Amino acid sequence: MSKRAIITGITGQDGSYLAELLLSKGYEVVGTVRRSSAPNFWRIQHLLNRITIKPADLLDQLSIIRVVDEVRPHEFYNLAAMSFVPASWDQPMLTGEFNAQGVTRVLEAIRQVDPSIRLYQASSSEMFGKVREVPQTELTPFYPRSPYGVSKVFAHYITVNYRESYDLFAVSGMLFNHESPRRGLEFVTRKVTDAAARIKLGRADKVAEGALVAQASWALADSDRALVTVYHAELDGTGHVFGSQSEAWSYQLAHVDKLAEQLASSLPAGTALYVTADHGMVDAAPDDKIDVDLVPGLRDGIALLGGEPRARHVYTVPGAADDVLATWQGVLGARAWVASRDEAIEAGWFGPVDPRYAPRIGDVVAAPAGPWALVATKAEPLESSLVGMHGSLTPGDQFVPLLSVTSI
Repeated sequence: MSKRAIITGITGQDGSYLAELLLSKGYEVVGTVRRSSAPNFWRIQHLLNRITIKPADLLDQLSIIRVVDEVRPHEFYNLAAMSFVPASWDQPMLTGEFNAQGVTRVLEAIRQVDPSIRLYQASSSEMFGKVREVPQTELTPFYPRSPYGVSKVFAHYITVNYRESYDLFAVSGMLFNHESPRRGLEFVTRKVTDAAARIKLGRADKVAEGALVAQASWALADSDRALVTVYHAELDGTGHVFGSQSEAWSYQLAHVDKLAEQLASSLPAGTALYVTADHGMVDAAPDDKIDVDLVPGLRDGIALLGGEPRARHVYTVPGAADDVLATWQGVLGARAWVASRDEAIEAGWFGPVDPRYAPRIGDVVAAPAGPWALVATKAEPLESSLVGMHGSLTPGDQFVPLLSVTSI
């Protein structure tokens, strides 16, 4: 007589491989799935004519009792869970219902129907969380750092309690990260490998934004000592187009905050995370924009207008530097700091300057004060239309945050 086994989570990575293993050993395999309008059978499509699928839900005690009573398995493998750790922060209550109370419902069903059924419960390395020792063992204290990890600790200990209280054969396996071609695309490794495959096939030219955390996590795990830089370009771009006080920029900032939170939660022990910016940003309203192309006198004697609206380098025709300096100072007044090249270098605007490279600085340099911007609508129509700008000497331009998190 062949053994019978129930596998919850049979449509997942581990469930599909376990089904193959048990079938190869002559088991009758029954997989449970939640009722869904869009079945997710792609991992077990090749097994559907060799296994039995029955409906059951870890949120529904009666459905679990019913399937256990109908199948009367020799072994029960509980692999079903809300397994994406970041999502547990968005749905902590539901995570607890599935991962913690769901295990209790399975244990209770076995106790009521047939206490001789042998149970395997899939525990997780996330239970260790902020690890107390490296490597971890079965005796390492738990310190979960996410709702997912907390729910798994409950499931682990409720399994222990049922085993000791009711003399059940109920064991837990502490699973660390493990990968395969059947890994879901929401996980770190598959984000990277999927993006790499798409780039190789010419279907993409860069790794998707959602894989930033994945790339950083992989790079950190690549060696004992590593320095990894992660850059989120959309925050800067959104600030330029809509302004740093806009709702769109606030949305992007919240997204960056979430990315940083996810990265911080996945840091290996002894790793420090620093979050900063490469510049500040000042919003220039239409009335704050001074158009060099339209204001009389500002184009006189200029061979080339360089820099950007918050940091102008003015390159003059030969012999016109003094006249241009006087004109710009007179027209702009208190709206900008205007200096000659030598004055700006002496004032330390650019830090230490090698004399060999000093000619690269404009003959006249202008740094707007307050929210002003020196645009050039004819020569630079796109740049002149931007809202968020930077490059001047004000605190808004130069001050940036520095946040740090260290994983112990």
